[in-house]
Order: sequence, then C-alpha cells, then structure tokens
Amino acid sequence: MKPGLMMKDDAIHSIVRTLKREIRQWPIPIVGVVADRSNDPYQVLISCLLSLRTQDKTTAEATERLFRLAKTPAEMVRLSPKTIREAIYPVGFYRTKARTLISVSRDLIQRFDSLVPDDLDELLTLKGVGRKTANLVVTLGFGKHGICVDTHVHRISNRLGYVKTKTPDETETALRKKLPKRYWIIFNDLLVTFGQNLCKPISPHCSRCPISKYCDRVGVGHSR
Repeated sequence: MKPGLMMKDDAIHSIVRTLKREIRQWPIPIVGVVADRSNDPYQVLISCLLSLRTQDKTTAEATERLFRLAKTPAEMVRLSPKTIREAIYPVGFYRTKARTLISVSRDLIQRFDSLVPDDLDELLTLKGVGRKTANLVVTLGFGKHGICVDTHVHRISNRLGYVKTKTPDETETALRKKLPKRYWIIFNDLLVTFGQNLCKPISPHCSRCPISKYCDRVGVGHSR
C-alpha cells in the first residue's frame, strides 16, 4: 500500500487471521505464559508489573524466581523489600517495583479481601497500576473484554493506518470505538509478538511481512 492511503477498516479481519497463524513461530509474551500456566489473576498482575520497561527474557527469569518465594498477596507482604529486590533483579526499576509489589499486595489484602478485582476502574485505584496493566489483567487474568495498549500496539496500529493517534491512551480509545470486540482480548498478544519479532520500531522487516499489502507504513523511513 502506498504511504498516505488509509487502510480499509474491513482489512482488520484478514490482518488478525494472518497474525494468528504467523505468530505461532515465535514465543508468546511472558505475561501470556503466566496466564496460561497459572490461571491466577494475581500472578498475571505481578508478572505484568515486572514486565514494564523490561525485556521478556529478563521478566520471565525474575518472575520464576519471585514466584518460588511468593504466589499470593499474603506471601508477598511477608517478604522484605531486599528479598524481593534480589529476586527480581535486573528488571527495570527493580527497587521501585519491589516497593510497588508490596504496596499492591497490601492494598489487595486490606481493600479487596486478597482478591484481584476484575473491574478496570478498581484496578486503576491500585498504586502503580496503569491502564496497560489493568487491561492486561482484565483480559488475560479474567478473560473479560479489554484492550491493552503498549508501545507495540500503539505503534503498529498507527503504522498500519488503522488509527491516527499520538499516545497509547488515545489509541486505546480509538480501538475501543473501531476494533471489532471479538478481537479485543487477543489484539495485544498478536501485535506485541509481531512487533517484537518482525514489525520492529526501527527498520521493520517489510519485505517479508505477511500483512504488508494492508499496511500504510506510516512513519516508516527505512525498512528491510
């Protein structure tokens, strides 16, 4: 597709169908792995908090170490900040995240009877939980409709020409209005996996992209 032409809205069906098939060749994001393995919203929440600004491999290793020590809010608050820091290092901002994990766990105990709420607005009242994390917990932890928008979802949705937004929050709002609801839960995993492995932020692999014919290539200066 030539730059400047907006992607047709109905192309999203072909894009989702193609990406479902293509991403099977790559590892799924670590939060999805935790959700599939544990079926526990608390573990999904904790792994998501650890994953912020951290590569998946590092998050996976840190999550494994931490969950050997604590898998519930009660177990987490019994750990010292130092113990948590040592378990999750070297995730990004590990000192701050150690404090956040204790704060969130204590909040869950005191306000939610140790249970992770399945409501987006209630999740957002937890200190350190933003819209990306809250939506991921709602979708992967509870299987409820939500749209998790991280940097990959924001970038690729705009690169395709499907939305025209400046921030992830604006992208979430636009996708809620436009994206068919049956794709909401899976959209994050599809675009994150695709963005990590092929549709890179800089110099994406457009020559071997399976959805290139639908893409407006917005903002792509150089590609492979």
